[in-house]
Amino acid sequence: MNKKGFTLIELLVVIAIIALLSTLAVVALGSARKKANDAKRLSDIKQTQTALELYYTDKNSYPTSTGGIVLGSTAAACLNSASAFTTTGCSDAYMPTVPKDPGSTAYTYTSADGTTYTIAATLEAGAANLAAGAITATPSTIKNN
Repeated sequence: MNKKGFTLIELLVVIAIIALLSTLAVVALGSARKKANDAKRLSDIKQTQTALELYYTDKNSYPTSTGGIVLGSTAAACLNSASAFTTTGCSDAYMPTVPKDPGSTAYTYTSADGTTYTIAATLEAGAANLAAGAITATPSTIKNN
């Protein structure tokens, strides 16, 4: 008897192998996505630090806030010389679009007296010698809490 085709067992084995490989790929992509988000967070914070230093050079102080300002929100969408963090459409901008966190957390800016500031953020997987978890950026550094 001449049989052509695959047996049911052979098909089930192939399907199981494909399912296992696709599961591993999805897990690996999830980890890569977290690392990419963390790299973007660090880049966003460094860009914001640069804009704040330009602001400080012109104004001799950092923008002050009585409470934390959520960067990238409607109220802090850009950084300009007239009113510090403000809504979109600002003129004379140091940073025309203030970045917001790519995930579900936020960047929070705080400066009580204008002599220094902190930007708080959270890393998912860790990047650039920083561990996963809360980080704080100041004018001189970015470090884990």
